[in-house]
Order: sequence, then structure tokens, then C-alpha cells
Amino acid sequence: MRPNTVKRLWREGKTAIGGWLSIPSTYSAELMAHAGFDWLCIDTQHGMIDYSMGALMLQAISTTDTMPFVRVPWNEPSIIMKYLDAGAYGIIVPMVNNRAEAEQAVAACRYPPQGIRSFGPNRVSLYAGSGYASEANAEVACIVMIESAEAIEKLDEIISTPGVDAAYIGPADLSLALGLPPRGDNEDPVHVGTVAAIRETCDRYGVAPGIHCASSKFAAWKASEGFKMVMLTSDAAGVSSNASRLLAEMRGATHPPGGGSPYA
Repeated sequence: MRPNTVKRLWREGKTAIGGWLSIPSTYSAELMAHAGFDWLCIDTQHGMIDYSMGALMLQAISTTDTMPFVRVPWNEPSIIMKYLDAGAYGIIVPMVNNRAEAEQAVAACRYPPQGIRSFGPNRVSLYAGSGYASEANAEVACIVMIESAEAIEKLDEIISTPGVDAAYIGPADLSLALGLPPRGDNEDPVHVGTVAAIRETCDRYGVAPGIHCASSKFAAWKASEGFKMVMLTSDAAGVSSNASRLLAEMRGATHPPGGGSPYA
């Protein structure tokens, strides 16, 4: 079976740098994959992506060595299994609030006897190659999101759940849970302290701590603190920020009288 190189990085104590896909496009997914990220997540929760497009985007990512992950809309077993069959090597499950919900997420990602995943690895058998049936339980990453007041209260029971490979912080929802305005790259001391507590809990149980970032500065800070799954940027942010930058540069540019070359 094709190895999950992100889980390999985690086992080696290294940080896996990822990107986020919310635009429903195989071309943008392929462009992001060729940028060289360790992993890319197709966001079917808040992104503009349904299953039909998500499956095609998984194919686009597979033209590279980047690991394909999917954030599912909810902790619902059938859609988790469907994206795994389509080729996802990691599933990010939103709003996991307690041990029972963590166990449900794990069970959907694992074949019996470790879980309840139904057998039907249609496209993934082409991508993963031989050995998928016997090795998938070890290679597929089950990633739970910590982003609610209940999850903060029940950190230990969630993160200690057998089969949880990583715990991923959604900073905006975590901000709301803490009574703060929703935002990414949050430097409020209460938010920073909660993020640190999540990371420390992950470290105690051998689970990879992950976090969603909105800038390279913030992502580098979190990687230096020991986060092993760091999201650097998204397709939408890249399109928007680069277009805005170029437009501002053109509107603010000065040119020699008479239309002469600015490079003269």
C-alpha cells in the first residue's frame, strides 16, 4: 500500500505543512498539490465542494506525492467511508465534543474489528495499490477537531481515544467557545493558553497536534511550539490576496510621461 507520508512525518516528530481547498476545481487542486505541500485538505464542510467534485479533486491531487485529506461536513459515518473509498488518506472530523463522538469518528475510519467501516475501496484501491485492505487501518489518519466548550472541558477523554491520530484546532470556532470574536491567528492570551493546553494534551497521549493558520508568520510560530500538523494557506486566500496585491500595485504605479518604459 502507498504509505501515508504525513503519518510517517508525525512518527518522526516532524511537522507536516498543509494547504486548504475550498474552491470546487480540479485545476486549482492540482496547482496546489504541485506547490509541494505535505498534505491538502478538501473542505466539504465550509468549502463550495460536494462529493462529486471532491472525488475529482482527490484524483487531481494524486498526480503528486501530496497526501489527500478531506474535512467532512459532520461526524457522520457514511460520508466518512465514502470519501475514504474515493481516495482520502485522512479524514478531518469537525466538532468532536466528547469520547463517544471521537470513538464514532475512529470507527468510521477503520475496518473491523477495530471499527465499522464497510468494505468497498473502489477508487482508493487504484491510488493506494495492493495491500490496502490489510494496511488501511494503520495508514488512514483519523483527525478530530477541537473547537467547542465541551471539547475543551473533555480534552483528555477525546485525545486519549484509541485510534485518534491527530487533534486539529479550528481557531475561529474555538474563539467563539471562549467567548471571543471568531478569528484565525488569534493572539488573545486566553486563546493562546487554550491552544497550548490542547497541544500539551496531545503530547501526553502521542497524538499529533494540528492547527489552522492564516499566515506564514503564525504557522511558523506554531510549528516552532511543536505543532505537527500546520495549515499554511488556502486556494481561496491565494487567489484573493495575490489578485488584490497586483491590482493595488498597478493602481499605485507611476509611469514616465509620454508612456515610456518604466524599466528604462
